[in-house]
Amino acid sequence: MIKVLDERFASGLSPLHPMGAYLEALHHTGYYYTFIGIAQIIAAVLLLIPRTVVLGAVLYFPIILNICILSLAVRFEGSYVTSPLMVLANLYILIWYYDRLKFILPFKQFPDSDILKKPEKYNNKFPFLFFTGVAVTFGIVILVFLYGNEVMPRNALADCKKQFSATEKESIGFKFCECIHIKGNTLTNCLEEYKADSLR
Repeated sequence: MIKVLDERFASGLSPLHPMGAYLEALHHTGYYYTFIGIAQIIAAVLLLIPRTVVLGAVLYFPIILNICILSLAVRFEGSYVTSPLMVLANLYILIWYYDRLKFILPFKQFPDSDILKKPEKYNNKFPFLFFTGVAVTFGIVILVFLYGNEVMPRNALADCKKQFSATEKESIGFKFCECIHIKGNTLTNCLEEYKADSLR
């Protein structure tokens, strides 16, 4: 709705932050920005209606995949965890409805096998294995967020500096944070400077 109303998304995020710079530029694209918001709302409504859930999942998949890759690329903690989980949730829906989607996919059509055909009656083993898999996946995503990257730009200068406070990398860490939040350099350049300083 924020996009439809033409308001800047995540307005509290500085334009000097990598994600803030992206969102600032996106906000200035005019009706393309509004179009994205409308597409997201349509996908959400379609996902809420049982008869149109497949169409909603198909429409939403490229949207959330784009958000996920963007979040990971700029290490944006606002959706660093939620966007990969939403991609997985969307994939689960698409796989669940594979029997409907297979007719529009550009793959060779195979006869229904026992693996792909939905059974008339489900045993109790499937829900247990499925939810165990979901819990494990959730845990892996959290661990990657916590330990997958040596440094994160965070959403604010103070939050960025907290990850280096009272550590041996405090001075080069603060320099990295200032590179992002004060100088407004790209994440790639700031990471290269940080790595170079770490080797000295």
